Amino acid sequence: MDFEGFKRRVHATFNIDLAGYKETQLRRRTGNLMSRRGVADYFTYYQLLKRDSAAFQEFMDYLTINVTEFFRDPGMFEVLEKEVLPELLSRRSFLRIWSAACSNGAEPYSVVMILEDLAPGCHYRIEATDIDKKILEVAKRGVYSADLLKNVSGVRKEKYFRTDHGSFVFDEKLKKRVSFRRHDLLKDPYITGLDLIICRNVQIYFTRDAQDRIMRQFSESLNPGGYLFIGSSETIFNCRELKLEKRLLSFYRKVEAR
Repeated sequence: MDFEGFKRRVHATFNIDLAGYKETQLRRRTGNLMSRRGVADYFTYYQLLKRDSAAFQEFMDYLTINVTEFFRDPGMFEVLEKEVLPELLSRRSFLRIWSAACSNGAEPYSVVMILEDLAPGCHYRIEATDIDKKILEVAKRGVYSADLLKNVSGVRKEKYFRTDHGSFVFDEKLKKRVSFRRHDLLKDPYITGLDLIICRNVQIYFTRDAQDRIMRQFSESLNPGGYLFIGSSETIFNCRELKLEKRLLSFYRKVEAR
């Protein structure tokens, strides 16, 4: 089995489409995992993924790089808190937000804390999605080690978490403001009617064609005047074509109809 055959088998068996991922990066990461497991060929590795749940989860973790923390890149979250969300709250009585590729839930829960501080009792709903079912279970539990809260102020730790044997547990009532579900950005239908989409540090894993398709669908999902929040090292090159305008570093606004 060659690498193309491996990708087809993974798609057919696990419903994971690897065609949109950057080839060189995907080959390197898969090869590293095979070496780590002492596997010499793609067919044997595919068989391992089918029978060994730990090997499959390792593959998913390596594929999606489930590394995040609360208020990752604090400067950008400060912009979200001081400029973007106040603007949206001034224009909308109910905010619909999508945290795409949400990983362990730290990102959508960070947004919950901001909204609860900005406008206690405000009406909003956050959809949080990821391709990895296991990491979504972590997000739903909302239990985190102290190192993931290094950017959370003492006041917010006290207000939004309880401690349990050295871990921090996010507020049970506020967890209900977030709905978690599996979603593949490359193949599944997109949520529509959104005021804010957060999808950060994800584009780097995809081909340029896949990036363009994802950004186009994000734009179509946004309400006029809604915002797309991406990683600080990411850029949308064809934003005019997508009816997006760059307003701030990492923030693109859907152009309103004239």
